[in-house]
Amino acid sequence: MPALAWPPPLDRLDPDRRNLTVAVALSLFLHAILLSIHFKLPEALDKATEQALDVILVNAKTKKRPDKAQAKAQANLDGGGNTDDKRRAKTPLPVAPTVREGNDIREARQRVARLEAEQQQLMSRLQSQKTVASATPGEASPAPPTPAPSGIDLASAALNLARLEGQIARNLEEYSKRPRRKFIGVRVEEYRFAQYVEDWRMKVERIGNLNYPAAARGHYGSLVLTVVIRSDGSLERVEVNRPSGQKVLDDAARRIVEMAAPYPPFPAAIRHDTDILEITRTWSFTTSDRLQSD
Repeated sequence: MPALAWPPPLDRLDPDRRNLTVAVALSLFLHAILLSIHFKLPEALDKATEQALDVILVNAKTKKRPDKAQAKAQANLDGGGNTDDKRRAKTPLPVAPTVREGNDIREARQRVARLEAEQQQLMSRLQSQKTVASATPGEASPAPPTPAPSGIDLASAALNLARLEGQIARNLEEYSKRPRRKFIGVRVEEYRFAQYVEDWRMKVERIGNLNYPAAARGHYGSLVLTVVIRSDGSLERVEVNRPSGQKVLDDAARRIVEMAAPYPPFPAAIRHDTDILEITRTWSFTTSDRLQSD
């Protein structure tokens, strides 16, 4: 069987390269044919799209069914309104009544007022019936006179008012004279308090170790103390919040704090808003007969 004769441009190529060239050319030709084809939706779908109906809610209805409905609703409505233009309401829901806050409270107050008025009328009616029943026939019961306030009553009321004003003024004065306190624990954030507390701790430790109580030697433990210091550095009191379990250590710690007093006066940064400083710390008597604060 004789071989196929290729056109002049292709007969000079080797078989592999010629086959590749022919395949690429055939593929481009088929793609061009496919891209030239245009698809179009059927006319039935176009008509269905043009005749699509919206579903809305209406607040009126008619007996006559519309010939060409523009939308679907829960009832028949063949026209409505006062214009021939094609318009549609912004919302299908009816206008809600205006509700103002406080209506329930106002109605409750009015109801209570009515009940009180009815109660007053009932009490007045019963009182009048009781008065008529107790009065002798033919005699009108005199109305009880309204007593006028005497001078003694007015003077007593003024005195009570003055006494109440004096009591309020005294309470305000006592509150304003109350010392301004600051409670300091182990964790102190502000530098003005932290520096003062650190200096105070170092002084107590120094005095305690230089004058270590002989009764405390051989004993060890820890306790929590609250030391109250006035603005001038004087010691107001010492409290043991959590004892060590050994009275000799509690007494020794209290004596050391009292021995280290007086302390430095408050600096201006503390004194401007603090009159009394309460410092709470944990003190430990170690096995090496040393006093230190945790």
